[in-house]
Amino acid sequence: MSSKELDLIDADVKGEKESKVRYEDSGLDERIIRAVTEMGFENMSPIQEAAIPVMMEGKDIIGQAQTGTGKTAAFGIPLLQKVDPDNKHLQAVVLCPTRELAMQAADDIRDFAKYMSGIKVLAVYGGQDISRQIKALSNGVQIVVGTPGRVMDHMRRHTMKLKSVKVLVLDEADEMLDMGFREDIETILQGMPEERQTALFSATMPKPILDITKKYQNDAEFIKMTPREITVAAIEQAYYRVPQKMKEEVLTRLMDYYNPARSLIFCNTKRMVDQLAESLKGKGYLCDGLHGDLSQNQRDTVMNLFRSGRINILIATDVAARGIDVSGVEAVFNYDIPEDIEYYVHRIGRTGRAGKSGKSFTLVGGREMYKLREIEKICHTKIEERRVPNAKEITRVKSSKVFAEVVDIIENGDISSVLEYINQKVEEGEYTAEQLAAGFMKLKMGSDIEDLVLFEKKESKRDRYRRTGERLERRRRDEGRSRDDDRKPRRKREDDRKSSGRADGKKSDGRRSERKKPDAVRSDNRRADRRIADSRKADVKKTDNRKSDIGDLDELKALYKKSADKVPSKKAERPYKKKSSDSFENVGRINIKGEGSTKAWYVGQDKDIDTMNLTKKEKKNVKAQNKKRSLDYLQDMSDLVMESFGKRKNREKK
Repeated sequence: MSSKELDLIDADVKGEKESKVRYEDSGLDERIIRAVTEMGFENMSPIQEAAIPVMMEGKDIIGQAQTGTGKTAAFGIPLLQKVDPDNKHLQAVVLCPTRELAMQAADDIRDFAKYMSGIKVLAVYGGQDISRQIKALSNGVQIVVGTPGRVMDHMRRHTMKLKSVKVLVLDEADEMLDMGFREDIETILQGMPEERQTALFSATMPKPILDITKKYQNDAEFIKMTPREITVAAIEQAYYRVPQKMKEEVLTRLMDYYNPARSLIFCNTKRMVDQLAESLKGKGYLCDGLHGDLSQNQRDTVMNLFRSGRINILIATDVAARGIDVSGVEAVFNYDIPEDIEYYVHRIGRTGRAGKSGKSFTLVGGREMYKLREIEKICHTKIEERRVPNAKEITRVKSSKVFAEVVDIIENGDISSVLEYINQKVEEGEYTAEQLAAGFMKLKMGSDIEDLVLFEKKESKRDRYRRTGERLERRRRDEGRSRDDDRKPRRKREDDRKSSGRADGKKSDGRRSERKKPDAVRSDNRRADRRIADSRKADVKKTDNRKSDIGDLDELKALYKKSADKVPSKKAERPYKKKSSDSFENVGRINIKGEGSTKAWYVGQDKDIDTMNLTKKEKKNVKAQNKKRSLDYLQDMSDLVMESFGKRKNREKK
């Protein structure tokens, strides 16, 4: 086929447009209009209004529109108009990416042909017994809706005769390419008659699709919805900022608050689908999961449960989303933001279909905000941020729902039998009618709901200091210490008590501190002070005894002066590990101020040395002298102590 330049028809049909085309005024077959009217549709959607006339003319077409805008009717109604009921050969083929979408498209076309006798529609897909499909094809089918793999299988078996095919439709073409069906699609296109009409519909239009259109379509007309229509205006879009660990709790609260009759929940992984489905089932929700690891029988069972209303919540992955085409979906919950932005368009397209309203809620974690901004930018839409409903709002909604169900039963049902039991219970006098009604209400609504704290405020340094300070103050109060006294260093407290002449915390005049305390705490403090004073007195007595054993202090000083003139022994050269408790006699700590810093040196009490105006070299010499003097002093004190202990032992022997 020749690949001519595409004619672009910009179908700029906005939702606000006043003049809409009605099916009654479209000139279609009366039987089709009757069936569509019974389905509840009166006006054509923008893609239907633009595509149906072009397909009726027999031209090739490329239709770009969001999922859920009525593309199935845009190609299904013209197919029924073109099919000859008297000809039992295959006349039209529709390719879909998934089994679910093929089944749904076939059902929709059958509904449109409800009053057209003689037209048969067959869905062919993998996972179903192929012998049944072969038997149905042999009996005569005008329209086949199937997946590329199963259609190619029938072509190889020659059970599907393509010589009479007049129309070929590729539905959700971008998804088929993403799933790796490009070679299968080209094989099917090459096996079709050259004289045919080819229609391609897709939500997005990547380059590989345009390459296929140039190669296999002839003078195709491109019908494109404006960017403003990429997301349907009838869908109410909102997002909630939620921590990842609290998404499930927020999801259940939103479902209780909005109470959709039928809803879809989308997750990014199969594992998350299974986990969320099991968790919601445990909480009493009627739900089930759908993903690619399920067998065909399992997938069919889940979809039948969802369509029949036995479950009202379906949890699915994006791959399964393209096959979900169920009417009446009121809300879509994006549990995870999709990795591909195009998937967001397909997700929310499951609700608000064919002109109806719908809701889309997205749960956004802290690190997912940039994905949401990209969606807003590409889809040309604004997603509103909302606050998670509190416990009072959810309780009010649940109570209203229960009251509505009760009123419906009272007005439309027979309650005479149960009313007799209620009156009998009230006559017993144990409970009133109000108490019984409240009990039934509580039983229906379940346990009470508490408010959620989504994002806890981080504790500032000031608050943490106040909290820890109060805790420390309580502990000090219990121990019987005053806060002002504990702020002083230990040595300073001891010096203050010694200088006051008391070791028990009293003042020199014998009076207690003026700080007033409760009687119980004051008595505890007195006992604690007595214990501390007794222990300190005992320590002082032990120290005095040790001093008396060592000898007279004047004698020690005399021995030290004699040892200062001696030559230092070899033991003094050994490195000595300085202790914080070491103190030196005749050595004071003097600060020598240098340029830009302050250094502390140990210097002797030499009045001739001006310690405040020393050069760098002199400071170095002073430091060396002090070091030597300190080591000598330590060695002499060590010898003196050993000698004193020797005298003590001799005294004990005598």
